[in-house]
Amino acid sequence: MMWYGGWGWGWGGWFAMTVVMVLFFALVIVGIVALVRYLTGAHRGPRPPSPPPSGEYGWGGSRAEVLLAERFARGEIDEDEYKRRLALLREQR
Repeated sequence: MMWYGGWGWGWGGWFAMTVVMVLFFALVIVGIVALVRYLTGAHRGPRPPSPPPSGEYGWGGSRAEVLLAERFARGEIDEDEYKRRLALLREQR
């Protein structure tokens, strides 16, 4: 058998194998980085505030009333405080 010449690829084979291994490990590293970013949620940026639906803050309501209702729904304020603040907001109109 001829190990060092004749039918072998010679230096071209070593060069091709080196390029393939570098590309392989680059692909593995990119895959790991993408997986970590996906699992940690780093690919999601801050969301822009969504515009209110048309008419939500129109004639019948105000942004302050909607925010007050959201705070009540989350449990940040109790029912008495909600009613008191809502009445105060509606007096100011």
